[in-house]
Amino acid sequence: MEKIHILDLNFLSTQDAIASFLVESEQGPILIETGPESTYVALEKSVAALGYKMEDIKHVLLTHIHFDHAGAAWRLAALGAKIYVHPVGKPHLESPEKLWNSAKQIYGDDMERLWGEMAPIPEDQVIPVKHEQVLPFGNIKFKALHTPGHAIHHIAWKLGNIIFTGDVAGVKINGGPVVPPCPPPDIHIEAWKISLAILKAEQPEGLYLTHFGIINDVDRHLDNLSYMLNDWARWIKPYFEANADQKEVIPQFMAYTQRQLKKEGCSEDLIKVYEYANPSWMSVAGLFRYWKLKSQGRI
Repeated sequence: MEKIHILDLNFLSTQDAIASFLVESEQGPILIETGPESTYVALEKSVAALGYKMEDIKHVLLTHIHFDHAGAAWRLAALGAKIYVHPVGKPHLESPEKLWNSAKQIYGDDMERLWGEMAPIPEDQVIPVKHEQVLPFGNIKFKALHTPGHAIHHIAWKLGNIIFTGDVAGVKINGGPVVPPCPPPDIHIEAWKISLAILKAEQPEGLYLTHFGIINDVDRHLDNLSYMLNDWARWIKPYFEANADQKEVIPQFMAYTQRQLKKEGCSEDLIKVYEYANPSWMSVAGLFRYWKLKSQGRI
């Protein structure tokens, strides 16, 4: 049985928002997800608490290149680690300027507080991984599952009978409902549904969510996520068709999603963690773009 550790990165000084996962192997610790560079110190402390140094981590598996999952990858690479990623994500880790500048237009002066810094990773340390490619590390093997929908460069990593799902299996925190993170620019509902079918076909006994923790009732969880994907997309559609101002839609959508969370028994504090892990305003932008591309016949 693989020894898996969930590392809470205490994003924005809270619990259960962003995780990394450390898997022990004969070749040393394997890290899945790095979190943002802003939480690197927390990651380092968690790794040290398990008896390892950051230099011991020679292999880092990323689900995708969004900052909350991959922002600190360059720090591990600087210590000698190889970074495994979807082929589409590879050039963005080697030259992150476009990715960073695009995000800065959204977050402005909040970039460093939220995400820290980002630096290039040498080309020979960024390893592109194909769909269903198997990576052996001593006594354990990871199988890469290309799972677009949330991002075109998304990989879920299967290990034995569990899968590390990044964002493709949604966000579910501390007993609350599962919700779909829908930031621009890659949201594709149909592709996401296919990715959920890919996860189901692997028949995992558990899912490890970056946001946050272990899911054991896999089919029910994925079915609930599929329902919420449809629900959020349908809610946004009439606003898109009416050419509504997204800035005016955001508070209405936030109120809608908060009512959903409260209906499921979420406290105000838990709703705040959900917002840290999956900001509602980002889903407005992502779903508006989805409906735009769909109306143009581009997806």
